[in-house]
Amino acid sequence: MAGFVGQMAESLELPRARSDSSSSSASQSTAGRLLLRQRLAQLLTCVEDLSSDDEASEEVSRTLDEAFNLCGRWTDKESFRLHMVTWNVATAEPPRDVTSLLQLDSRQATDIYVIGLQEVSATPVRYISDLIMEDSWTHVLMDTLAPKGYVKVTSVRMQGLLILLFAKQAHIPYIRDVQTTYTRTGIYGYWGNKGGVSIRFSFYGHMLCFLNCHLAAHMQYALQRVDEFEYILDTQDFDLNNTPNVLDHKVVFWFGDLNFRISDHGMHFLRSSIEGGRFNLLWQKDQLTMMKKKEPLLQEFEEGPLQFKPTYKFDRFSETYDSSIQKTWFGFNGKKRKPAWTDRILWRIRPKVTDDDEGSCTASLVDDDDEYPVKVAQDVYNCNMEYGVSDHKPVFGIFTLELRKKVERPLVSLAAEGVWSADDNPLASYTIQDTFPASTYDWIGLYKTDFKSPLDYVAFTWAKDYEVPINDLVKVCMKGDDLPLLSGQYILGYYSTNMQSIVGLSPTFALQESRLAVLEGLVPQDINGLDK
Repeated sequence: MAGFVGQMAESLELPRARSDSSSSSASQSTAGRLLLRQRLAQLLTCVEDLSSDDEASEEVSRTLDEAFNLCGRWTDKESFRLHMVTWNVATAEPPRDVTSLLQLDSRQATDIYVIGLQEVSATPVRYISDLIMEDSWTHVLMDTLAPKGYVKVTSVRMQGLLILLFAKQAHIPYIRDVQTTYTRTGIYGYWGNKGGVSIRFSFYGHMLCFLNCHLAAHMQYALQRVDEFEYILDTQDFDLNNTPNVLDHKVVFWFGDLNFRISDHGMHFLRSSIEGGRFNLLWQKDQLTMMKKKEPLLQEFEEGPLQFKPTYKFDRFSETYDSSIQKTWFGFNGKKRKPAWTDRILWRIRPKVTDDDEGSCTASLVDDDDEYPVKVAQDVYNCNMEYGVSDHKPVFGIFTLELRKKVERPLVSLAAEGVWSADDNPLASYTIQDTFPASTYDWIGLYKTDFKSPLDYVAFTWAKDYEVPINDLVKVCMKGDDLPLLSGQYILGYYSTNMQSIVGLSPTFALQESRLAVLEGLVPQDINGLDK
């Protein structure tokens, strides 16, 4: 018996899965899980045939413990890198280079970018034009990230508040159920200069929500800021039944210009503590830290240590705190703004259900939390002092999200059929691989390989307007007149109107030069030694 138990223990030593986004394929991980279950089943069958010998029973019990420990250790978890930025840009135009802001020179590639801006220029004419053409900040971010292989999944703007979601192109088909919303809190809820904008989505089956807030200003309104945050949480809702509210999501990130100040300390003590790097002397009087001790809701949110300079208020294009003379309405000199950690990034993992919650909606939300947990680790929490266009310095947080994928294949698979050129009406084929709420307004777009957003297509055709059975191959035609005349590398993407996302991407393929391109003199007639 001892020999058999030893062999079974050895058979449980399966290869460990890598915990990064380049881990083994879905088929390998599934095969590994099946093998592990098979070995455990064999061991349990053997236990049933054991005698009542105490020594043998103890050995079997020990081996079973080892086996189940292996079950806990051997998982197909993967790690994803999340880069978040919050910046009150004070109506300024974006800097030309945002490479440092996005840490694009880092050796470790980012999987997801979530960027929250406050006080984006929102004069009436500018705001309307930005709604039509995208604002200048979005343009700079898209132009910077698209060549690196990132796609703008979605964004939402409410006057000066803006939140954007970018993801690696490879993750795009696994970002689903995208929804955005906003809440006004300025002028008793009628004006959008203050409030919150949010993006929620499913990432490989895990529900995430990002809430960018700009709360009430000034030292004396700490309690009002908490009230505004609670109001935003109460008023924002989403269409999905399993996550109708912000706090129903598995992970919530709350960030923005939260406007909490440092109480009590005088200007001299504040500045000397900052200049000496003694930030810990200021933590106890940070209003958000103080409010977390009183408010149970805030206690559910975590934040990394404030080991960087307070990010407000600076003279523009400098690292000098506010040196201006504030004028009051009657011409008297006012006080300079005290430095403060107004710009923050916090997160909350949905608490596990308690016995009192059994049978509630909350209980139904956490049924899979044990099998599919999400771990959040903050790797970096800092500000970037090199940007001076605003009186705030941008704050960024880099996180590692560790999770098991709940979905491992796209909802739709696509391919380009045959040779593609503008001389013909080429065919694209697609297959629905899993059930999802299709729409008659779903479409298939032709994209350059470095496309910026789902709307950055070169040409498109409508998907079939009838219900397509799962696994049926469907072919659609794209008009040659809509295609580029010159050659290039392209991909196809299936856009789901109901899910507000691209749910399938084709492999990259070549678009050939059109004969018309030669006739119009767009390319030389002799290409690669061939007379066209």
